[in-house]
Amino acid sequence: MTIRLKGETKPLSSEHGETVREFFGNAIGPDGVKHSLAHIEISPGKSSLNHHHPTAEESYYILSGTARMVIDGQESLLDPGDGVVILPKKKHQIFNDGEEPLVFIAVCVPPWTPECSVF
Repeated sequence: MTIRLKGETKPLSSEHGETVREFFGNAIGPDGVKHSLAHIEISPGKSSLNHHHPTAEESYYILSGTARMVIDGQESLLDPGDGVVILPKKKHQIFNDGEEPLVFIAVCVPPWTPECSVF
């Protein structure tokens, strides 16, 4: 059994306003898991970069805040408790147009690595 606590994971903050804490997956060391699990926060008025994953399937689950999600040009609004599945090769970007931080969980199969994001 592997347990990781929030205080044990080093956050990765980007210039575009996204902070990622990966709990499990290849980016933090080989755990032998077949997925990655990350806690992501996007500051108000910021977004992820538009990107896709050639082979990874990704799911988001919104914990707090409001998201505007664009997948291959199709736009949706997501509230806490909403989720979305992003299939491989689908260009996607998530925006925080609200006034509070957008917080969500992201799961990737196979586990996310920096090389699997194409911008």
